[in-house]
Amino acid sequence: MTGAGTWADTADFARLLEANGFSGMLFTETSEVPWMKIAAAAMAAPDLHFSTGIAVAFPRSPMISAAVAWEMAQNTQGRFRLGLGSQVKGHVVRRYSAEFKPAAARLRDYVAAVKACVRAFRGDEQLAHDGPFYQLNYLPAAWSPPRHEFGDVKVDISAVGPLMTRVAGEVADGVHVHPLHSMHYIEHRLLPGVAAGAESANRDPSEVELTIPVFAAPGDTPEDRAALVSRARSQIAFYGSTPNYAFQFDDLGYEGVTPQLGSLIRQGKFEEMAAMITDEMLDDFAVVCRWDELADRLIERYSGTAARLVMYLAEESIHRNPADAGRWGEVARAVRAAS
Repeated sequence: MTGAGTWADTADFARLLEANGFSGMLFTETSEVPWMKIAAAAMAAPDLHFSTGIAVAFPRSPMISAAVAWEMAQNTQGRFRLGLGSQVKGHVVRRYSAEFKPAAARLRDYVAAVKACVRAFRGDEQLAHDGPFYQLNYLPAAWSPPRHEFGDVKVDISAVGPLMTRVAGEVADGVHVHPLHSMHYIEHRLLPGVAAGAESANRDPSEVELTIPVFAAPGDTPEDRAALVSRARSQIAFYGSTPNYAFQFDDLGYEGVTPQLGSLIRQGKFEEMAAMITDEMLDDFAVVCRWDELADRLIERYSGTAARLVMYLAEESIHRNPADAGRWGEVARAVRAAS
């Protein structure tokens, strides 16, 4: 997982990852858009696969998202997946000045509109999407992108709660699972929601692939792991302060954690937030172990569930200690071999 950075730095990082056995890179969209960095990475490391995880949907026309994904698919020779998400209301309305509600229904229509554009680009049908939020029916030949042989563009969405997981099952090719997750959540909430959505749309739930970011914090000693463990605690606490994610803690018996975290974040007490994440919580939401245990732990935990695992903290680890690139690479190769 990677985010902000210059094009040159992104290209250098992509070369390093490719040389050390990684499969690909997942680009977030926070302070910077991902598209140019993906292009830089793809040109520097032509064997890697790429995804947005996620690109913010609602501020962009579905046509724009589809056109960018089409171009990415062509120039990576099919090694690109478009990951879309709703983001949260505050960002969409106040930062992007775009419409947000109703988020689940709007994203369902958005994905359908993007896929209609892609079908039109392929020449399968004329553009004729007439949904509750998006209507697209005009694509003159001069404005349709050139056809290519990598037109089966996959469209994934981020999903946490029951409405979005159902939408994913109905219309998406995959789910970007939230980094804040336990296996209890995946097995008892996410997968049943996806299955219900898929069945309502006469789809096979197994067609919906899971891309799962993991808070993995390896190190040969507790001291070696300390920095990544601290970051994992901080991120779990930050995500856990969101009221919509309270059930993740409640389901595991940690009732009342989210309101406490919410109170602390409003006071700016970030160290106290991280301190609330106990070792028991880390076991549920992260993978903390020695380097030589990490691949086996990931395989044991996610085999049969994840199509792709994304190392949330690997970039930070590698920037802190470049020698870690080789160790992460060994893990990547072992996990890929097991799959």
